Amino acid sequence: MALIRSYAVWNNKGGVGKSTICFHLAARIAEVRPEINVLVIDACPQANVSMLLLGGGTAGENHVLAQCTAASPRTIVGYLSQVIASGAGAPLPNPMNFVTSVAEFNTNLPGNLFLLCGDGNMEPMAPAISGAAAAPALTPQSQPWQWVHLILRALIENICQVVSDRNWLVILDTNPSFGIYTELAVSAADRLIVPVNADDSSRVATNAMFILLHGQTPPHPIYGSWTYATRAQGHNIVVPQIHVVVGNRLTQYQGAATAFSALSDATAGTLFAAYQNHGNYFTPRPTVSATVADFRNNYSVALRDFNTAGVVAAHLGRRLSEMTGGYYPVHGQDVQINAARVAECVTAIDALVAMVN
Repeated sequence: MALIRSYAVWNNKGGVGKSTICFHLAARIAEVRPEINVLVIDACPQANVSMLLLGGGTAGENHVLAQCTAASPRTIVGYLSQVIASGAGAPLPNPMNFVTSVAEFNTNLPGNLFLLCGDGNMEPMAPAISGAAAAPALTPQSQPWQWVHLILRALIENICQVVSDRNWLVILDTNPSFGIYTELAVSAADRLIVPVNADDSSRVATNAMFILLHGQTPPHPIYGSWTYATRAQGHNIVVPQIHVVVGNRLTQYQGAATAFSALSDATAGTLFAAYQNHGNYFTPRPTVSATVADFRNNYSVALRDFNTAGVVAAHLGRRLSEMTGGYYPVHGQDVQINAARVAECVTAIDALVAMVN
């Protein structure tokens, strides 16, 4: 068996719902595809998706804290610490010593869902990771920058070898900041899932995203040679292609009747221009997108009905398909969920699941 695909959920704009989307996408894929294993790698120091997966609310927070404070942390920091301390070329540790079966902590989610738990210590560890990447090459064959940036990709490959009785699909949650830990996550992914809001500030973030991933033209005269884009190209690290753009929280900005598209006009225009000039930035489709409307149809999914029901389900660590109408406790208050809204949420996430193959 092998890796089906790896996706990073990333946008360098905060507040676009990356962790909530990651939670629902992973849970739903694991539910509808019981024949495969789904692994979530939480590369965000806030560890939000880990908290949701491990039960949500206080229970999820406590489970994450226990993972982080164990003598041998079963977290992304525990794994990175051991691999970097061992050095390039050393045998990799058994990845399953660090990966958690989500159902052991949260029985609301499927048994084929796994997690490399996030860890707040990722932030203070960042200088050590950057230092390892910046170490001088002691031999012509050694490439510290490349080795460090491919650590999570190597982890994924190792998991597929160690647990080889099933195929794996991997989803990486990220931090908006393009820090070293985000660089590792992006370097581990084949494809990008890019959440945006239906506000025009997403257009600015989209432009910045392309510069971070692919560099600017002409390069900055001082910093250009130090950017991730330049160094990834120099070390033959393939930058993941944008596979789908997810319009999230649309009714926060527009009424339901007008939130007909996953993208604002400004953001759609920016993405379409990039598509026209650099088609290789995007995964191919059976038909070429000749217009903005074609691009929207081929590359975007709208979560305009991903409303309170989706947020409450994530907070409780529950799959959407098992939510019913009624009242649910959220931070000491009872929040009412309408059964029709739950159905709309399931339909919305299934549209995204259909794009992830």
